Amino acid sequence: MKKIFISIILISSFLSCSNYQKILKSDDINFKYNEAVKYYKDADFNRAMPIFTELLPLFRGTAKAEELAYYYAYTHYSIGDYLMASYLFNKYIINFPRSLHSEESKFMIAFCHYQEAPEFSLDATNTIKAISKFQDFIDKYPQSDSIKTCNNLMDQLRLNLSNKAFANAKQYYTTENYRAAITALDNVLINYPSIKNREEIYYIILESSYFLAINSIQSKKENRLFKTIDSYNQFIDNYPLSIYNTSAKKIHTNTLKTIEELKLNKNEI
Repeated sequence: MKKIFISIILISSFLSCSNYQKILKSDDINFKYNEAVKYYKDADFNRAMPIFTELLPLFRGTAKAEELAYYYAYTHYSIGDYLMASYLFNKYIINFPRSLHSEESKFMIAFCHYQEAPEFSLDATNTIKAISKFQDFIDKYPQSDSIKTCNNLMDQLRLNLSNKAFANAKQYYTTENYRAAITALDNVLINYPSIKNREEIYYIILESSYFLAINSIQSKKENRLFKTIDSYNQFIDNYPLSIYNTSAKKIHTNTLKTIEELKLNKNEI
């Protein structure tokens, strides 16, 4: 029974391949078009693709050109070639600006870049581009039913960007480049006001400020210690019940003690 089942599969596969070859070799472009659409609707995109590619220039300027271009863009999307799909959806809008699929295609341009957006630790080019394209869609179709989806996807992308920015800034702290860490972390707070790591960021800024100060040359130490006090006050004002409070208060105590020692040394001189 098993051998019979395998034989049936092999025969069906052979007949299917044979039929596909006949379609490819046919000179009847309308027949080819109809068969390609069947493959497309059956989600057999790898077979539809070569036929659509061949037919595109042949149907240019005809009534079927618009529909063919629409299928072609989605075929690329469906096989995971998102950047080419985005290009084709954009080209579709340019060539057929009055199409019923214009709004859908505008959304797909952005969504293709969203699909290409990587994890936050990788290059952010497509993440930034996707946000820009979603905003373009919102500006073009402010009443669209897809606005909520766009905003949700943009929030996800911005979260990725904020996580990447925080990871990069924190790396300065990890490598003891405290001055760069303070600047980078301040920028994260400014650029991503809703980032979830704000409490940790404020604390790392405090620690970085303290370590920068105590490791500074004598002429810069006092001024930087006072900046550490400012960082401490800012941290406590924002997070009076923080999990970092014990460590923060220790830094504050040590900073005040060091400032007093510097003043005593000056008086002795």
